[in-house]
Amino acid sequence: MESKRKAYRAGLDGGKRGRLTVSNKDPNFVYRIVNDIDNGARVAEMQERGYEVVTHNTKIGEKRVDLPKQEGSPTQISVGGGMKSVLMRIKKEWYDEDRAAKDREIDELEASYKGPMADGYGKVTIDQKG
Repeated sequence: MESKRKAYRAGLDGGKRGRLTVSNKDPNFVYRIVNDIDNGARVAEMQERGYEVVTHNTKIGEKRVDLPKQEGSPTQISVGGGMKSVLMRIKKEWYDEDRAAKDREIDELEASYKGPMADGYGKVTIDQKG
């Protein structure tokens, strides 16, 4: 009798596991796994920044035995040491706006390093070759 494989099984040959990969993502959002520290204070901080806790049908990691998630409950994963992390997301347009603001701050800081030093000695150059 010939056995048939029902699902892909990762080998023991050092293949990478996607423990923190997220499936069933909405392309209009950017997803982030947030450690639930300080009794939810970090999650609340992220919510103030525009992130929302993902409660729809999304899965973190590869196929594994786990307790089923109830509809409407947060998508969580154990990250070790007794810590849980929560899957959160933000609208892509908001993420892009925040990223652009961060990039402007970095550009301004780098610009302050370029050119002659304030004391008149030396000069700093920054080469950004990918």
